[in-house]
Parts: sequence; structure tokens; C-alpha cells
Amino acid sequence: MIDESTQEPQSASDGAFLALGLDPALVAAVAALGYEEPTDIQREAIPPLIEGKDVLGQAATGTGKTAAFALPMLHRIGAATDDDMRVVRGLVLVPTRELAMQVAEAVHRYGRQLGIRVLPIYGGQAMQQQLRALKRGVDVVVATPGRALDHIRRRTLALEGVKMVVLDEADEMLDMGFAEDLEAILDAVPETRQTALFSATMAAPIRAIAARHLNNPTLVTIAREQTPAGEAPRVREVAFVVQRRHKVAALARVLDMEGPTSAIVFCRTRTEVDELTETLGGRGYRAEALHGGLSQEQRDRVMRRFRDGASELLVATDVAARGLDIEHVSHVVNFDVPSSPDAYIHRVGRTGRAGREGVAITLAEAREHRLLRNIEQVTKRKIAIESVPTVHDLRARRLEQTKTSLEEALAAGGLEPFRVIIESLADEYDIMDIAAAAVKLADSAGEGAADEEEEIPNAAPPRREERPRRDDRSGSSSKGRDRDAAPRRDERPSRGKPGKSRSGGDVTKLYIALGRKAGVRPGDLVGAIANEAGIDSGDIGAIEIADRFSLVEVPDASADEIINALRSTTIRGKRVMARRDRAND
Repeated sequence: MIDESTQEPQSASDGAFLALGLDPALVAAVAALGYEEPTDIQREAIPPLIEGKDVLGQAATGTGKTAAFALPMLHRIGAATDDDMRVVRGLVLVPTRELAMQVAEAVHRYGRQLGIRVLPIYGGQAMQQQLRALKRGVDVVVATPGRALDHIRRRTLALEGVKMVVLDEADEMLDMGFAEDLEAILDAVPETRQTALFSATMAAPIRAIAARHLNNPTLVTIAREQTPAGEAPRVREVAFVVQRRHKVAALARVLDMEGPTSAIVFCRTRTEVDELTETLGGRGYRAEALHGGLSQEQRDRVMRRFRDGASELLVATDVAARGLDIEHVSHVVNFDVPSSPDAYIHRVGRTGRAGREGVAITLAEAREHRLLRNIEQVTKRKIAIESVPTVHDLRARRLEQTKTSLEEALAAGGLEPFRVIIESLADEYDIMDIAAAAVKLADSAGEGAADEEEEIPNAAPPRREERPRRDDRSGSSSKGRDRDAAPRRDERPSRGKPGKSRSGGDVTKLYIALGRKAGVRPGDLVGAIANEAGIDSGDIGAIEIADRFSLVEVPDASADEIINALRSTTIRGKRVMARRDRAND
């Protein structure tokens, strides 16, 4: 315990934390770290935890959860004992090694004056190093479930002295398949221990584990911050609806317009992460890949570069990014719409932290607009649908950046060496023309590939009330089909010359070497053609499905493009062989 007579006069922030019932040594530690006021989760969770009660807390990432459980844990553990009496008295379980290191670092900072010894243990780290540290004795262990259970089974992690167990990011641990590991670990700690469970969501599995392992817990729910009427939200959430083949170009356009200081781009698979990282690197972005295929050394290097600002984009899978605690992320990008609202919530929670503003961007295909609506319903927040920036937008943005650079140069001074050029030209040219020419040269120096690109079409589906009625469509009849209706299947043999498309252009039949025996249905063919080739599903005509092949009517002008797109995809898990039907010839 610190001699209070030697401490400086108590500040208002010291009093706020002291009023929660914390040990003065811990109050001094948080004051030294610059904490001013307890966050909502700290204010609500610390007092019952100090009293020894179990706590079930729901709060988003970035709300101060670590201090909310670490400070009362250290308060209850008290000062460190002699090494020969030192046993594990606090256990914190987290989903990822990155979070294990971050939480362990925080516990070390808070408990330094108490002499607390903390050890992070996780997969990917040398086992012998962990064994030596455990043998020397530690007070608090911060562990991933798999490695903690490994030590328990080896009898190298003794839990008989544990007073408090914390499950941090419990929903993430369950999503990652650690349910059985958690059950085994909780069964191995004394029944008399205190338990705290924190989660961003309270799905049924979370409530079930809380019912089994928490004793009459105090419920602490910190609602997501609501934006007061008339104020802008802290995190701006937007979506761009584009065809899959235009996604990378659309992402580059959006990044050019937004100019993020640091951004995490979420992808679904490792392959997609690697491919997108390489593509973005080729476009001049400083991008790093983060996924489960990297070694611990590679992950550490990637994260260090991202935190230090050496890279501006972190392209990651959900699993690899879980547990990351990075305060300075300005943008989060969903390269695909997340599979669930909870996944969206976790991703968006990476930006707009510690009082900063943030931007959450989602690239969606037309068929995914219902997923966006589901997310809106769960989050109670509106996701604005915006148009992909045009080439004109990019040029205007670049001119604005050129203007800013000129203003900075004017403010910095040191222009005398260049005045002689202006003076020599001023006798022959108007001074405004000279300045405009200088701006033109400066702007040309920053021209990018965007000037050479074509416009990217928006693929947002029209709202239902805007869709034309069937009898308003040219060439349609009472048997015509709505754009959202299931594709028509023509059972009659039709091997003659095709007619006209809905838009009036020529159509042709494609032969696709997959049929009923491969489980192919009309919807599979429509989906593959519409999504991979970017063709409006309403332009796909009659579909005939035989046992071993299928025939599909498509616009003749797009036939070759569709064939190339289909050859690089799969239908029902099978590679596609497609060509023009020879009956067309």
C-alpha cells in the first residue's frame, strides 16, 4: 500500500475512481495513466465486482471493459505475496492472442504499484517460455481458451487459488468454437470463485453459459450510444451497391475520396484477403494482409506496421481481426456484406472509438440489399445508400487536395526563389493564367489511373414502388415475368433461332454443360449469370434444363462476356463449361 501522505493532492478524476471503492494504489495508477472519468461500463461494473458479486455485462468493444474488470480483480487480489507463496489468483479468458497481450499489458500497468505479476499465454508462443514463467509464479493469467486448457491438462496451470475468472468478448469465443473449452476451464476452477462475463451481444448461447456458471449475477447493460436529434452520428455508415466485377475498382474510388488515415478492410476468406491486398498494393496503397495463415511473427510485424502508420490499410478476415484493440482506425470497410448483424456490429465497433469520429463502408451486390435492411433493423441505425464516386468526383477531389497543398505552401513561405519565374512570365502572360498553369502542372503530377477508367455503374435495385408494372414494359404480356420473380423454365424443345431480348436486342442461346443430374436449377443459372457477369436478371430469357446440360437465352451482345465469366466460377460446386449453342450458328 502506498503512503498516502506522500501522494500529491487528489484531483477530481482521482475522486471519481476512489468513489467507486477502489484501492488508492489503483486510483493513483489510473490517474498516472491519464484516466479522467470512469466510463459507463466502469461506473456500473466496478462496485459490484469489488463487493464480490458475479457480473454479466453487455457492452461494445471500446467502452473501457478491460479496466472495468481488471481494476476490481486487482483490488480483490491485493498486493503480491512472496514468490514462494505466489499462485494464480486471477484468470482472464479472451478469444485471441492479440487481445491476450493487450489485456495483460493493461493489467500490468494497473497493478505495477501492487507488485502484480501477469502472464499472457496463447497459441503460437513457445511452450517452454510459458512453463518457465508459470513455474516462477504469477498472480494473473490472461489466456486464450485452447492454450489455457492445454496447460490445465498438462498440470502446469494450477487454478486452486483462483479468486476471480473473467470471460472477455465471450460471444467471440463462442463464435470461434471455444464453447467446450470454456466449459472445461470453468469446471476446473473453484466453485467459490467470482465470475464476470462480458459480451457485445447477448445471444442464447451466452445466456446459457451465464445461467450455468454465474451465481445470481448483477446485470450491467451499456446501451450503444444514441445520437441526439439534430446531431450527426459519430460513425457514418454508408453502402455502395455495385456488381461483383466492379467491387475492387469501386473500393479504390471510395478510398480515394475518403482518404482514410487507417482502415480495416474485412473479407470473407484468406484467398480474398491475399488477392485484394496484392491488388490494392498495385494501385499504390500501403496495404497489409492479416489472416489465420500467418505465423505469429508475421502477425506481430503486420500489426506493428499498422499501429505505427507504416501501412494505411489492414485487409483481414473476421477471425484474424477478432480481439484487435486499435484506437486510431478511421474507417472500416466491409468488402462483402457481413453474414449476420452481430458480425456487422463487431466490425463497425473497430472505428469511432475513444470519442473519435469514424466511417463504416459496405460494398454490397444488388442481391444483398435485404441483408442491409436486416442489419438496419437490428442496429436501429440507417445505412445510407450512396452512388459510387465518378471520375468527375475524383478529379474534383484531387483539385481540392491541390488547393489545400497550395494553401499550405503559401502559409509556409519560402517562395522568393520562385518569384523570378513569375516575374519573367508576367510581362507576356496574365498573372491569373500563370497561376492556373502552375495549378494544372501540380494537378497533373498527382493524376492517377482513375482518369483512364470508365464509370462504375451503380447496381442498386429499384425500390418496389418504382418498378414499372408488367403492362408498362415494352414487349411484355400478361405472361411476362417480374424482375424479382423466379426465372421462367421453358419445358418445350426450342432449338431454333432465338428472337429478341426484353430490351429489343438480339438474343442467343448458351450451352452450359451442367443439368438436372448435377442438381442445377433455374435459379442457379440466373444467379451465376447475373452475379458473375453483371447481367440484369430480367434480360435472361427462357431456360431449358436437360439431364446433362442446360440452354439459356441471353442478350447476344453480352454472350461472350457471360461465357468468360461462367468459366471462372462454379455452379453447385462444379466448374462450368459454357459456349454458344451450335444451333444458333
